[in-house]
Amino acid sequence: MISSAGDPLIWTISTLAVAGVIIRPFGIGEWIFAVVGAVILVVAGLIPVAVAAHGIAAGFDVYLFLAGMMLLAEVARREGLFKYLATRAAKSARGSPRRLFGLIYCVGTLVTVFLSNDATAVVLTPAVAAIALAVEAPSPLPYLLICAFVANAASFVLPISNPANLVVFGDAMPPLVDWLVRFAVPAVLAIVATYGLLLWTQRKSLAGAVRSEVAEVELGRGGRIAAIGLVLAAVVLVLASAFGFPLGWPTATAGLLTLTGVLIVERRSPLPMVRAISWDTLLLVAGLFVIVQALEFTGLKALLVAELEAAVRAAPDLSVLVIGVGTAFGTNLTNNLPLGLVGGGVLASAHVPDKVVDAVLIGIDLGPNLSVTGSLATILWLVALRRENLTFGSLGFLKLGIVVMPPALLLALLARMFLPI
Repeated sequence: MISSAGDPLIWTISTLAVAGVIIRPFGIGEWIFAVVGAVILVVAGLIPVAVAAHGIAAGFDVYLFLAGMMLLAEVARREGLFKYLATRAAKSARGSPRRLFGLIYCVGTLVTVFLSNDATAVVLTPAVAAIALAVEAPSPLPYLLICAFVANAASFVLPISNPANLVVFGDAMPPLVDWLVRFAVPAVLAIVATYGLLLWTQRKSLAGAVRSEVAEVELGRGGRIAAIGLVLAAVVLVLASAFGFPLGWPTATAGLLTLTGVLIVERRSPLPMVRAISWDTLLLVAGLFVIVQALEFTGLKALLVAELEAAVRAAPDLSVLVIGVGTAFGTNLTNNLPLGLVGGGVLASAHVPDKVVDAVLIGIDLGPNLSVTGSLATILWLVALRRENLTFGSLGFLKLGIVVMPPALLLALLARMFLPI
């Protein structure tokens, strides 16, 4: 069923809700705009309750995945695992700012690949800030920028590296081997290009030397259990992905088991860790699912499917590049999560080559490196900076993004375009 008379109101409310998520006027939480927008759509009778319920239910696997990842990340953070890793990187740098930059970039890549980009933004950022202070870096920002840029650049190495991957592919998630065949080369190129360009933009700030000696951070029993839990979780998730199983339940189970192991060994209450998790992120995602479902109720999906198929027919050779670039820049207007939700529905109904589907995913994952509005991970990174009494302006990020994002995007898209599969 397609709405008609209420279409303008649905579009207006949805646009205002998404704009509120991106802009956060008066510092109001992102989730409030998404939830209020979804509630208004239902209460005003613009969409049936069944449509809203379907939208919420569609995100069930994503909620489990996010909850599990946030739990794993919070346990690791509280047990000092990330600070331990960052400290090891600082000691290995031996006083070289550039070496420290490279080592932190490697740590950020690993965290993104195996724990998702949101984990990199939320839990690695404060650890990096602490290490930059410990080595007496002239400015912590070059190292902190890594947490923002690598969170997006490395977010399509594995299906688990970005929640947007789950919403784009949904039930059609490729098995792990197929995923790696399609995305490994583009992802490596994006990671390397982002590193090189980001390093070049920060070269003046990385001159000289930093302290080579930093205080040792001991990894306690809880930290070791958290590390084991993360490794086992990564193995389980890779196996689940390889066999085409949904990722939500394995992730949530891994998080709960890791938390339980730490609590038993440390004999402490679970409440502080559970309370520290950003559960409102789940409300944000649920609200966005409802809003996207409302937009589909107006016939948006059918229109976009027709346009996408027409674009592919008109320029089959260039469609990968054009659609990928368009999607990437679009993420900075709408945020990549809503766009990923819309894109997932469109791709599920459209008859287009896998290369076009993959170009959309690359654009959704990598495009947010242009501006602070592009992804939830970057927004969370800004929140983490504010907690450290640091700021980085949207204009400054855009100036960096213009240099860093387009070359990495083009390399990734061209690699996918010329891969023989």
